[in-house]
Amino acid sequence: MHLSYWEQQTWFNEVDFTIVGSGIVGLHCALTLRERYPNSKILLLEKGILPQGASTKNAGFACFGSISEIIDDLKNHSEEEVIQLIQKRWNGLQLLRKNLGDEAIDFKPFGGYELFLKDDETSYYECLQKMPFINELLKPLFRNDVFAKEIDRFNFKGIYEYLIFNPFEAQIDTGKMMQALLQKAVSNGILILNRVEITAHHETTSGVQVSFDDYTFTTKKLLFATNGFAQQLTNNQVKPARAQVLITEPISNLDIKGTFHLDKGYYYFRNFEDRILLGGGRNLDFEGETTTELNQTEKIQNRLEELLKEVILPEIDFKIAHRWSGIMGIGSSKNPVVEQLSDHVYCGVRLGGMGVAIGSLIGKELAELVTL
Repeated sequence: MHLSYWEQQTWFNEVDFTIVGSGIVGLHCALTLRERYPNSKILLLEKGILPQGASTKNAGFACFGSISEIIDDLKNHSEEEVIQLIQKRWNGLQLLRKNLGDEAIDFKPFGGYELFLKDDETSYYECLQKMPFINELLKPLFRNDVFAKEIDRFNFKGIYEYLIFNPFEAQIDTGKMMQALLQKAVSNGILILNRVEITAHHETTSGVQVSFDDYTFTTKKLLFATNGFAQQLTNNQVKPARAQVLITEPISNLDIKGTFHLDKGYYYFRNFEDRILLGGGRNLDFEGETTTELNQTEKIQNRLEELLKEVILPEIDFKIAHRWSGIMGIGSSKNPVVEQLSDHVYCGVRLGGMGVAIGSLIGKELAELVTL
């Protein structure tokens, strides 16, 4: 790189905090650091044109978990851990709304539904049976029952007659959310550079030398907010998990509003205006979807289209407008990894597919770990 004096001085001289990753976590981390250290120099580096992981590629679900997901979590985590995680997701969503405002993120409180395919009998009856227990578990957080049975009024096919409804869930516009976050960061004097991929970092007694291309600069603190791309940083505590998504062309008289989950949350769909956005299918090929490649596979895309034709939009003509993928960060536990890695290096990663809900909170927690 052939940087001018002005470029070196403005962007890379006397940097206090360098954050790698400009998604929900990285931007909230930067904004919290700005509150804590008003006169600091904060530099945010992003390897993509836009955030490379899931922040601009998610389905826009403002949710804290379907009932089958919560029941599944209780099989692998203690009641206290599950409640704490739901509390984090709920608090994170409120923090996101407070920081940006509902209008800026196009927040629509349509509620969330879980539907159960006819071959998912065990899960269906387990959820109905355990619904009173789960409601009681969550009552201290929400002061009301969270889940209730509702007759399917959407004309879905091949499912059991009852859906399980959650009035606290909502939709957001992912693009508008990230645009609002980026604008807020820039207006707070946070420097953001795209298409910069860190190739190495070396810790010294007073800070960290950070290298990209053939250029090296020094920062006092280095913070990684790279989620699904953080495997090497955290000794394999984080694994990438690809999520494939599609969206239809506009559909006349579409009468589906809300966020929807099926098959323990491995599939999820929603309306966006008069289109259907559908994603998931990672459970068809766990090994193949443990990747950072942003392409799609025929097997999963075919299954998504099959669900559209047979379950979600039966007897309705539709066309696919667009397909894409995002990369999540998952692990053996659903608890995020927010930790100090060495004297001057930190990370906030492994959001477990819950980035919209907990990303703002994890960014704040990451920033609060750091002292100058």
